[in-house]
Amino acid sequence: MKKASSKARGKAARAMSFEDNKVDFSKFKTELSAIDIAKLTWPGVGITVWPLNSIDLLSPVKTVGRGRTNLTLGTPNIVQTDATTPYADFGRGFVSVHFEPIAYGITSVATYIITFNILTSGNATFNLYGFGDVPNAGTYVFNGSRTVQLILRNLQPTQQTYGALEQISGASWKWYSSAIKFPDIVVAQAPA
Repeated sequence: MKKASSKARGKAARAMSFEDNKVDFSKFKTELSAIDIAKLTWPGVGITVWPLNSIDLLSPVKTVGRGRTNLTLGTPNIVQTDATTPYADFGRGFVSVHFEPIAYGITSVATYIITFNILTSGNATFNLYGFGDVPNAGTYVFNGSRTVQLILRNLQPTQQTYGALEQISGASWKWYSSAIKFPDIVVAQAPA
């Protein structure tokens, strides 16, 4: 009688690991700190900051929010939704977040921040822009892990708007998520 082979027949092949890396967004460098945002939204205000939770968070696995809130991914190479941290990978392309404040019960004029959590594999140049009063619109160069923040100032609650991050040159990059939020609360220190 033959001895069984050390290679068992019919043994299931090990499942291929697609993308099992966990991304820690708290370690991303923030492009426009809470203080920088405060300087652009409330000139002359002090340095105490209380962060606020997001209104909504969009990602490759949640592409639609309330009302007309949604995102557009322009020319991604791949959208990997089964990764531990889902992402869209770009050689060149854009992420555009569309937002309708009234759909979230917001009834007054307000300022909003749209964040873009990205990872570039080298220097990459981006245009940051949006619809309305956008004080930090412009061209930026990023390298590595970043949370890029776009300010949409004095937006009417019924105004549908958008914010976008579009690559114009440089290294490939990944987009993980975008949050829509109010600016963090910044309290001025009383003069002495």
